[in-house]
Amino acid sequence: MLQEQQAEWFSNQVVSWYQQHGRKALPWQLNKSPYKTWLSEVMLQQTQVATVIPYFNRFIEQYPTVSALAAAPLDHILHLWTGLGYYARARNLHKAATMIVQQYNGEFPTEFEAVLALPGVGRSTAGAILSLSLQQHWPILDGNCKRVLSRFAAIDGWPGIKAVEQKLWQLAEQVTPKQQAAAFNQAMMDLGATLCTRSKPRCVDCPVKLHCQAALRGEQALFPGKKPKKTLPERQSFWLLLEHKQQVLLTQRPAAGLWGGLYGFLEFDSAEQRQQYCQLNALSIIKSEDLPAFRHTFSHFHLWIQPQRVLLAQNPLSVQQSAATWFTIEALPTVGLSAPAKQLFLQILPQSSTTSG
Repeated sequence: MLQEQQAEWFSNQVVSWYQQHGRKALPWQLNKSPYKTWLSEVMLQQTQVATVIPYFNRFIEQYPTVSALAAAPLDHILHLWTGLGYYARARNLHKAATMIVQQYNGEFPTEFEAVLALPGVGRSTAGAILSLSLQQHWPILDGNCKRVLSRFAAIDGWPGIKAVEQKLWQLAEQVTPKQQAAAFNQAMMDLGATLCTRSKPRCVDCPVKLHCQAALRGEQALFPGKKPKKTLPERQSFWLLLEHKQQVLLTQRPAAGLWGGLYGFLEFDSAEQRQQYCQLNALSIIKSEDLPAFRHTFSHFHLWIQPQRVLLAQNPLSVQQSAATWFTIEALPTVGLSAPAKQLFLQILPQSSTTSG
């Protein structure tokens, strides 16, 4: 770890750099509040700033307060979240907002342990919320911070390993100044996002390059350590797009698991099961068409989706599928859709709907 003088030099350099070059006009930085900071921090998990900005603006417009978010139907929240990915974040937002209304009368908590207890909030997110919005002295350790600190102190190993993460937390605690914690933490995230990037870091512009061990050795590419590679397994799913009189059947997935609570098309483990489903429901098929197969990648496996579009002469009176609903094919339905389901829905929309924006 660093000497006290080194740690103070590091924090001073970082804060000074932020005053000149840091980002200060992002939507969640204007009229700061714990609620807005929380929302932005959750959205920014594993997601780029440029991607988050329009989602954040739509959320704040629809749900300007914690109470408004808690009162919203989960389907509406998932609909606004569609395309942002990692949908457990949206479900946890709703759970946490409900908890805040019930336990804190809709006022966002300001104690660290209370914030940490919220669903979907970890140590770094809790620290970011309280430091960035309320100037409280808490360190953070998001992906950008891990990269900056790993390189500066040449900390070996993949940060996903507990012992490596603990070293990084100790360093983060050491360099986070008691004053100006908000500026420092925001600067660390900005440094990692704009200068100390994964590839081609701009070390010449870095405020701490004079004592950065990785830069001095010319070993920036070695830090942080890489996650051990493994081959992702592949799975197949056979989807059925049932259509009747400009309506399509969508089904809501269970709350837990992949795409929890989102709507999508009927899914089967094999083409035979899909065919049996059609036969068991005595579907009056006018036309059947296999759409191009495509791959969707999760963090732990690849999913090959084999979609089939079926036009029906009659709407079946009963469908052997729970939580199934017919939606009119004129615009994207205002429910949460999985990314592949949205992709397919856009393909079957009338041309006028897809071109009008």
